[in-house]
Amino acid sequence: MGRGQELDLSSSGRDSKKGERVGGGGNVRFGSINSDLSLPLSQGLSCHLWDGDVLCLPGSLVSAQGPVLVPTRLQTELVLRCHEETDCALCVRVAVHLAVHGYWEDPEDEEKFRRAADPELEEPRNASLQAHIVLSFQAYPTAHCVLLEVQVPAALVQPGQSVGSVVFDCFEAALGAEVQIWSYTQPRYQKELNLTQQLPDCRGLEVQDNIQSCWALPWLNVSADGEDVRLVLDVSEEQHFGLSLYWNQDQGPIKPWWHRNLTGPQTIPLNHTDLVPCLCIQVWPLEPDSVRTSICPFREDPRAHRNLWRAARLQLLPSGGWRLDAPCSLPAEATLCWQALDGGPCLPLVPPLPRENITVNKVLEFPLRKGHPNICVQVSTWEKLQMQECLWADSLGPLKDDMLLVETRGPQDNGSLCALEPSGCTPLLSRASTRAARLGEQLLQDVQSGQCLQLWDSDLGALWACPMDKYIHQRWALVWLACLLLAAVLFLLLLLKMNPVKGWLRLLKENIRAGAASRSRAALLLYSADDASFERLVGTLASALCQLPLRVAVDLWSRRDLSAQGALAWFHAQRRQTLQEGGVVVLLFSPGAVALCREWLQDATSAPRAHGPHDAFAASLSCVLPDFLQGRAPGRYVGAYFDKLLPADAVPALFRSVPVFSLPSQLPDFLGTLQGPAAPRSRRLAERAEQVFRALQPALDSCFQPPGALGTGRGMGPEAGVRT
Repeated sequence: MGRGQELDLSSSGRDSKKGERVGGGGNVRFGSINSDLSLPLSQGLSCHLWDGDVLCLPGSLVSAQGPVLVPTRLQTELVLRCHEETDCALCVRVAVHLAVHGYWEDPEDEEKFRRAADPELEEPRNASLQAHIVLSFQAYPTAHCVLLEVQVPAALVQPGQSVGSVVFDCFEAALGAEVQIWSYTQPRYQKELNLTQQLPDCRGLEVQDNIQSCWALPWLNVSADGEDVRLVLDVSEEQHFGLSLYWNQDQGPIKPWWHRNLTGPQTIPLNHTDLVPCLCIQVWPLEPDSVRTSICPFREDPRAHRNLWRAARLQLLPSGGWRLDAPCSLPAEATLCWQALDGGPCLPLVPPLPRENITVNKVLEFPLRKGHPNICVQVSTWEKLQMQECLWADSLGPLKDDMLLVETRGPQDNGSLCALEPSGCTPLLSRASTRAARLGEQLLQDVQSGQCLQLWDSDLGALWACPMDKYIHQRWALVWLACLLLAAVLFLLLLLKMNPVKGWLRLLKENIRAGAASRSRAALLLYSADDASFERLVGTLASALCQLPLRVAVDLWSRRDLSAQGALAWFHAQRRQTLQEGGVVVLLFSPGAVALCREWLQDATSAPRAHGPHDAFAASLSCVLPDFLQGRAPGRYVGAYFDKLLPADAVPALFRSVPVFSLPSQLPDFLGTLQGPAAPRSRRLAERAEQVFRALQPALDSCFQPPGALGTGRGMGPEAGVRT
């Protein structure tokens, strides 16, 4: 290949001398600033390339007085500019497609233009439409602007029609660079055309042998075997090269993470928990002006996307804003929602408040006038809700029993108020059977008298948070009055029949004390749905615990809410309500639960299993594990397992910071822990344990009996299962 030639990466190129004014039509190609080129021309179109670079100043838009020639589309093509066969550089060939826009304002001007180009005239004038086209090319750290003078014969001027294209051949650029190309006219009649292109590096080209800077480049591969990820660098021995791992964020500069200067072939292990979609690897020889090669191999890796969401954190800032911290950009939206005290789903405030696209690691402002502990932030993708945080819960205290009112304002200052409830936004003055409808007039008076807190205000409406404490106090006053009347009646009965009533009151007192203590304790039962027989066993255990009585929550009884809210939102609400009421969360370990825990603890050797839409245990681990890791679990959590199904040492050590009971052998201790400090005496507790065991016995036999076995399993009787 001779000096000054081009090698087209897709097809052979043509040359034309720089700055040459040529006549013709169709497509025209120009030489770059550094070469002599030649090419054939089509009939009609004429062009001229001005010598040297020009200033890139688009200027302001102006109105065209008649038809004008404007660029309509940009196309690029990669070629190699070669001085020798093995001494080439990457070059970008740019095609600018042109068309005629606009019309003649005066028909007489159009007629004069046509007559000037009439070939039948004795002395026809060379009438044509002329334009100055600017082509700007930027590739850090260089930039070029060239000016093309293009003329179109009057015979080809048809408004709205294409007249051909101009090809600039070509702009030199560095391997792996990002180039930006603009094109516009002088003066500028329309918005600039722009095009951004990422050029390939040595890995993306099939002509590395023609580019000298690619010869000494280290070659990099990524290999994965299960959870083990390794970077393999294939370089010659004693060759020195640099290796850098960085986070390539779309919304911000590159963030270096790890850098080393190395020698010779290397195999570098990576922890699979450090993989995120934007983790990229850059490698280069330690030589002056060496070419750097970058790859981002984890963009589509499911593990990387899971790690990214685990690493993301919502943070409330003192200024009233908030920020989502994450190593990579997240294609997600944020919405504000209202979390009621009763533990229902967090109700989105959209509308009236809009959804916002998230920019990670950037401060975002709440569109609110006041903060409130019930206002939460939901971050979701098009697939599902990813995270939810009530950011004001720490600074403003626990959730309040407030009613959120939505005011909608019309164009003529006529507004309406409705209360946000799980069933929808209930108008205050309606006949619905909800709490907001029953208290509609009182809530309307509270807004008018200034007793409600205004959270948001705009021309479209407002949000009000109205306290409901006083209405609850009124209801409790009636309850206390009824209790006092009942106490008076009992006192009269005591006076009438002292001796018979005394024994009955003693028994009633003991039952009420024990029952009230146990009823005041709530329990949230979490388990992994390993199979149908184990689910039946869990359902039997939950039913038996309700007879103690305890208030038990389990996802088996809330499948409709799970489908409506999602497993994560359902568990979040149940856990908050249970712990706020002084209850306890029961982790029921099974082989499937242990496998999920190890997967989340990132020491599992098997691939992660797919979780069902109702698997609350898998969804809950994102909230449960931080409590154990940060030492908040004691007093809140209790563990249990069936000794016929799981050995004692199979429970992960992290969960040993709370009591873990073997069932049914430790049923009395398990029940005593569930009922808390007010648990009944040991004899009474043993009776309740025996009652629970009898309820569990059929389900235990069904779950642990080998397939095809007859009769009842041995070793599971009351004598072996319950020890007091």
